[in-house]
Amino acid sequence: MESKKTRKELIVSALENGTVIDHIPSKNVFQVIKMLNLDSFDNQILFGTNLDSRRYGKKGIIKVKNKFFEKEEINKIAIVAPTATLIVIKDFEIIEKKPVEVPEVVDKFIKCINPNCITNHENVPTKFSVIDKDAMKLQCHYCEKTTSKENFIFI
Repeated sequence: MESKKTRKELIVSALENGTVIDHIPSKNVFQVIKMLNLDSFDNQILFGTNLDSRRYGKKGIIKVKNKFFEKEEINKIAIVAPTATLIVIKDFEIIEKKPVEVPEVVDKFIKCINPNCITNHENVPTKFSVIDKDAMKLQCHYCEKTTSKENFIFI
């Protein structure tokens, strides 16, 4: 009797140029995709969630062809996925591999939860100080209201 060979991996083509976002908490993969507007990006995007990880148990990964993230985009990734690693690839070679760093200040992409804050009534860009990088708590520069990651609204 012939034994059946079970395929245990899916082979995905290597990235010629682009960025891999690795070690994303699985529950945050779709949030990262939406926040970076990758859901409307025209180039190839591959993602996986609930993948086995020795370090984290489970993880997510996003591979984006021909996309190199700017500082503000990397800051967004760091706020949602502080454990993430960015891998920059050019001509099939890893050019750079580094963990994201949570910034000290977050500008323009998170809404203040205080309905009375000036940023919710005037054309004033939001600005927050990161007051707790582990629990991911931000304090509004204008009204001093503290916001935790469960309440983040990305704009």
